[in-house]
Amino acid sequence: MNFSGIILAICTFCIIGLFHPIVIKAEYHFGTRLWWIFLLCGLAFLVLALFVEKIFLSALLGVTGASFLWAIFELFEQKKRVERGWFPKNPKRNL
Repeated sequence: MNFSGIILAICTFCIIGLFHPIVIKAEYHFGTRLWWIFLLCGLAFLVLALFVEKIFLSALLGVTGASFLWAIFELFEQKKRVERGWFPKNPKRNL
């Protein structure tokens, strides 16, 4: 039996789940100013995925890179959710 697909699915689920609070905290503390860091990290992980020979590790790097890129979209969506009052606004941040 080959459990690689199931393990990859579990890891993907965990990676995506990890990004949810990261986006919320990043928006709370920094607003959308850090979107470019998510971009650079996403591109770096995707480039790394191209050069790793192990398929499983390459897939994990690709999923992580794609999650960083998707986090950019979610960061701006989180800003809208804060404006709607669905999430708390940081009173110490004026940006």
